[in-house]
Amino acid sequence: MEKKSYKKPLILGVLFFLPVFFVLIMSISKENYNTLDIVKENVRELPATNELQIQLKDHLTVLAFFGKKPMEKATEASNLKELIYDKFKGFKKFQIVVLVTEEAKAEAQQLYKEIALYEDLRFWHFVYLKEGEINNLFNSLKTNTVLDANLATSNVFIVDTDLSQRGRLDDRTDNEIASNKPVYGLSSYNCIEVDQLKNKMGADDLRVLFTEYREKRKGNFDSSQRRANEINNNEQEN
Repeated sequence: MEKKSYKKPLILGVLFFLPVFFVLIMSISKENYNTLDIVKENVRELPATNELQIQLKDHLTVLAFFGKKPMEKATEASNLKELIYDKFKGFKKFQIVVLVTEEAKAEAQQLYKEIALYEDLRFWHFVYLKEGEINNLFNSLKTNTVLDANLATSNVFIVDTDLSQRGRLDDRTDNEIASNKPVYGLSSYNCIEVDQLKNKMGADDLRVLFTEYREKRKGNFDSSQRRANEINNNEQEN
């Protein structure tokens, strides 16, 4: 009889505290929610005179530079299409914008046909700009890379709806952190390095960014969490 008298209060106690424990865990996870870092603010907007009237503002953009010879970036375009575009094309406001020179329009259209293969590429845009306009936009980004002689690079960039460039202020591995290695960031993603494009950009960073915007729409996200102070600290270190 004595065992039965203890059993009932124990079960009632578990049933009472289990929901409380669940709510506590959920609240902790929200407090520790990490957004995708802002590595540079005030990315230059596309000229309003571009033929398709494509804009970066109010979109989640993967920005690429294929310059004067876009067909030479066919491998990068294919990787970007298969590993990033196909995965995120259904997300609201997502787009891939590829900058090429005005003289490369025919070649860009040829590349577009090659990667399309009867698929829906409505969120993939080739934007034709003057050379100076391409350079000005590229120079507004934070990057350790440079454009080659054809105004192209294999690296792509994430630009958010507020014209802020996203990436990682600290891209060290757990082992590097444990070994106290110097901090280094990730501001762009190499389309030739499939692992970086697929796992860092696709599986992690863009997924985190879309989660951030989904939480913001639901009213569960405070934009002050973007760690603006870390940007300044990172720039001072560099």
